[in-house]
Amino acid sequence: MSSPGATITFSLSRLRALFQGPIVALAALVLVLGLTTPAFFKVLNFINILNQITVWGLLALGMTLVIITGGIDLSVGSVMALTMMILGWSFKALGLPFGIAILLALAVGALCGLINGLMITRLRLPPFIATLAMMYMSRGVANIITNGKNILGFPIWFSLMPYKKYFHVASLTTVIFLGLALLLGLVMAKLPSGRSLYAVGGNEEVARLAGISITKVLVSTYTVCGLFSGLAGVTLASRMNSSYPQSAFLGYEMYAIAMAVIGGASLKGGKGAIGGTLIGALFIGCVNNGLNLNNVNTHVQSIALGVIVVLAIVIDLTSRSRKRLAHA
Repeated sequence: MSSPGATITFSLSRLRALFQGPIVALAALVLVLGLTTPAFFKVLNFINILNQITVWGLLALGMTLVIITGGIDLSVGSVMALTMMILGWSFKALGLPFGIAILLALAVGALCGLINGLMITRLRLPPFIATLAMMYMSRGVANIITNGKNILGFPIWFSLMPYKKYFHVASLTTVIFLGLALLLGLVMAKLPSGRSLYAVGGNEEVARLAGISITKVLVSTYTVCGLFSGLAGVTLASRMNSSYPQSAFLGYEMYAIAMAVIGGASLKGGKGAIGGTLIGALFIGCVNNGLNLNNVNTHVQSIALGVIVVLAIVIDLTSRSRKRLAHA
């Protein structure tokens, strides 16, 4: 039987191994951007970065859970667009109270995630194929329900959520994002339901033999991911004070994947943490902010994101190869 001291030592060593690389990379990036762009070090700029990453960050939180199980969700951007349209359509066209419209939008996001989970567990589709199908279906429905038209005008309190700073520090959307990240992090670290994700991602067969319901874990994980996509859609609708389906936010899934992988999540599953994803979100936010301050073309920013994702995956694969050789 292991002693409490041994357990604490193991936990601390695991945290160090998980966060050391991402934190060092983030610190180096901040230093470089601060030295090359004086405006970067302003307090207001850091507040803006936190506010700007909330939408991508919410997507990344859900994506992290999916990646830990060894899966992937390519539909998060399109599901986000669908929930935006459901929010606007139910409020403007159906005349539902705005609070009910928000709940309906979140429910649709969760439903999309549930369908993803069922396609993967019941139809035995690979996560890549199932979520790719959902990406196209969500995008189609998002355009159909309003004929591709924008929906403008939400309650004033809702449109102020991303912009009104409380104590001159954080907006309500930023507080919600950070609060949900903290709650999710505690669930992953303390509750059996969180630890079961690591078990499934690490070795599905061993997890099954240990009595874990693979179907239950995967369906619930993808449902939560869909719910966070819905939250991201509501948050973006608040920021834009409108709902619009154009382009259905293609590429947002790459931001979510990048934030999770940079934060230490492995695309092979069984590895990752919400705290690491927060670091990854800050890393991507600082990159975009720094490039914007230097007036770098948006297409170049897309190239930079692609390079960052490739490097993060290569580092992860190299690290895993070294560990296998060390244990051989």
